Amino acid sequence: MDALKNILGCLEKELDSKLAVPIASVVLLAGLYTVVSPLFSFVRVLLSLFVLPGKSLSSFGPRGSWVLITGASDGIGKEFALSLASKGYNLLLVSRTQSKLDDLAATVSTKYGPKIQTKTLAMDFAQNKDSDYAALRKLIDGLDVSILINNVGLSHSIPVPFTETPAEEMRDIIVINCTGTLRVTQLVAPGMVSRKRGLILTMASFGGFFPTPLLATYSGSKAFLQQWSTALGSELQPHGVHVQCVQSHLVTTAMSKIRKSSALVPNPRQFVKAALGKIGRSGGAQNVAYTSSPYWSHGLMMWFLSRFLGERNSIVVKVNRGMHEDIRKRALRKAARDAKKQ
Repeated sequence: MDALKNILGCLEKELDSKLAVPIASVVLLAGLYTVVSPLFSFVRVLLSLFVLPGKSLSSFGPRGSWVLITGASDGIGKEFALSLASKGYNLLLVSRTQSKLDDLAATVSTKYGPKIQTKTLAMDFAQNKDSDYAALRKLIDGLDVSILINNVGLSHSIPVPFTETPAEEMRDIIVINCTGTLRVTQLVAPGMVSRKRGLILTMASFGGFFPTPLLATYSGSKAFLQQWSTALGSELQPHGVHVQCVQSHLVTTAMSKIRKSSALVPNPRQFVKAALGKIGRSGGAQNVAYTSSPYWSHGLMMWFLSRFLGERNSIVVKVNRGMHEDIRKRALRKAARDAKKQ
């Protein structure tokens, strides 16, 4: 019996010694991965944001082809129009106010002359009228629309609890941000597929990537655009059409109500330059297919939050809630002061 115990003890020691090396190797590799993976990821982000160029716009359609821009008359949409006109593309400008569209068309004509053609269509996306989409279909009929910029969007007037959100505001956000984007894309994408080239660029938001309390309806609408863009990108890639969802933090626009730019808040020209220069690059959204955060500070912010906290982490959501609760309090105080002045 003692002899058997001795034999078993020797076998156990032999087995332990043989397992020690593989276990140590696994632990070492796991440790190396933990250290190297974030570093490798960070290098990729830096290269994407600061070094590597995006795809040439001409790969989606030649100069002289058409760009359709929704929400074209102000802010980011207006800057996309001016920038793409400077690159030789004709413009289809769609927005709510005809006078603003006329002013933009006149500016393009003054700067670039008759070599750049401009067509406009005033439509209120919140109305979701079939007649408006029929007019848009007629406008693009026979044109080589090589680039679509889905820029039209609406947010809440101020941060508001979901239970207090006005029904009309809630409906308009969903109809404009989601339904409008889908209906315009469904008009334009078949032509791109038939020509086997094209670019569909859709403006999303950090508010959709990171759940944003007190902007719940807006946040959900932008999250929808993210999921839809990634799915659509996979569908259209075999047909030569590139889809890119652009994630942005704050930009100095009427929607953000921020007037002064900073390192974290670019103006529309700075943002559009980055967006058009980094087509096909992921920036801080490197682990999300068909998605980019092209402006350098936005990309770094997204990388850090996603990598070390996670986009739906409870800490991120809590901080977001506190920030928007403060914004709401300030907005309500301002509204009360303005009411006393009247």
